Amino acid sequence: MRALVVYESMYGNTHVVASNIADGLRATHEVTLVPVAGATEDLVAGADLVVVGGPTHMHGLSSPATRRMAAQAAAKPASGLSLDPDACGPGLRDWLKGLGGGHALVAAFDTRINGVPAFTGAASRGIGRLLKRHGYRLIAAPESFLVGQQNALLDGEASRARRWGAALGVIATSINLPAPA
Repeated sequence: MRALVVYESMYGNTHVVASNIADGLRATHEVTLVPVAGATEDLVAGADLVVVGGPTHMHGLSSPATRRMAAQAAAKPASGLSLDPDACGPGLRDWLKGLGGGHALVAAFDTRINGVPAFTGAASRGIGRLLKRHGYRLIAAPESFLVGQQNALLDGEASRARRWGAALGVIATSINLPAPA
């Protein structure tokens, strides 16, 4: 089975989470990990499972304006922030809008500031909704991975992402089992 992990990352946290999800999936799937700019129609069409994630900006998916604000924040000399190598590419919101219909299994994740979701928001919910609108089948509830105030993943989040990826692989494999003869 083939899995595609697609991510948008501004400061690298979502990229780290996506890499760990991909590592977890490797026990059951042949995995391709790509930033949103590399998530071609052919890659999506060739995947049995597509896992999509991005950072939470202003309670939801990033927008061109919030991506610009993130880049401007990183450009400030004392910010301590650095942009992910693929941060200047397209965002998930636009990619999801242009995504063709499909029947692959999917899962959605985000990174967000540690706090009550009602106050922080969660981009994964919007990602999941948009994937479902395009005909994809969610196999797990949208998942959030937490970032601290110093813009670093909280301890244990990377390994939790790996375990979540492994669990998604098991779920996807069980759904796609061939019918008994």
